[in-house]
Amino acid sequence: MDMIKVSANSRTSAVAGAIAGVIREHKRAEVQAIGAGAVNQAVKALVLASSYLKNDGIDVTCVPEFVDVEIDEKVRTAIKLVIEPRAPLSTAA
Repeated sequence: MDMIKVSANSRTSAVAGAIAGVIREHKRAEVQAIGAGAVNQAVKALVLASSYLKNDGIDVTCVPEFVDVEIDEKVRTAIKLVIEPRAPLSTAA
């Protein structure tokens, strides 16, 4: 499974479609963004992907993490969003 990398210029709908497709196929998606603009696009795409997946009966949860990545021999801090289907709630009382 490849990391979905998002930039400030990424199209929200394209990223949302990629997230939804990866969730459907692999049951887990990882999205990486560096910088405020990229994180903004990633979060908007996550919201849109959630609505796409809800139509398929899939409810997702997201856990954000910090991760260090090396770009041009410099270490940068990125935000990684780990997205997985939410476990069904127990109906036992």
